[in-house]
Amino acid sequence: MGVTGAGSSLQLKGDWNEAKGKLRQQYAQLTDEDLNYVEGQEEDLVGRLQQKLGKGKREITKMLNDL
Repeated sequence: MGVTGAGSSLQLKGDWNEAKGKLRQQYAQLTDEDLNYVEGQEEDLVGRLQQKLGKGKREITKMLNDL
């Protein structure tokens, strides 16, 4: 799985439920809907997180890749 664009690439690996838990610990304002991930729709996830957290695409992508 991957999303490319704007000089960044999203590579979600491992257990998404575990990653969601880490994100919820860091960003309590995130809801299950914000963190809904469907394989092949990584752009949607990144877009929701950009809106909710007020961060750029590259920053969100790096944050997700580092989980």
